Amino acid sequence: MLNQLSIAVEPLETHRCEPYGWLLGKPVCTDGDVPSFVSPASDFWREHVFDTGTDGTTEILWVVYRNQDTQLASLELHRLTQQAIVPLTAPVVHIVATPLNEIEPDLSSLRAFEIPVGKGLCMRPNIWHTTRVMHSEATCLMLTRPSTTYDLVVHLKTGAPACETVVRTIEHHSLELRPS
Repeated sequence: MLNQLSIAVEPLETHRCEPYGWLLGKPVCTDGDVPSFVSPASDFWREHVFDTGTDGTTEILWVVYRNQDTQLASLELHRLTQQAIVPLTAPVVHIVATPLNEIEPDLSSLRAFEIPVGKGLCMRPNIWHTTRVMHSEATCLMLTRPSTTYDLVVHLKTGAPACETVVRTIEHHSLELRPS
């Protein structure tokens, strides 16, 4: 049986995504302690210090999303590492939830953020999530940790238990992704 769950697609703004992680793509700030440089030729600044957890290294992953399904049947989380998603070719809708406990998402905390090209979201460890596209496929840059990627690939290909990742089937919900 499907439960109707309407989730407004919200713009990705710092205050909206704070419980889940950090907005990526903020404008340069030159009056603080964060390293930055602005010139006519180029600007650069520290956006976020990525944390892969104990003994982790950072991996750049290329991900192509094609899922336009409005049925939400599962969520995943990564226990050890932050995970950043930055759309490169088309916006994505990233659905997130905080944990209810160590093994279940808090479905009352579900939020859907439209992440435009050139912005991003860096999720905290233990944030439940899934991604959808509304109109076409989207290629994204992702930061994660290699052992988490390997753990998920082995689980998805063989069904072996995952250690760093949890994929949880949830009671099916029909999503109405609508503008906020």
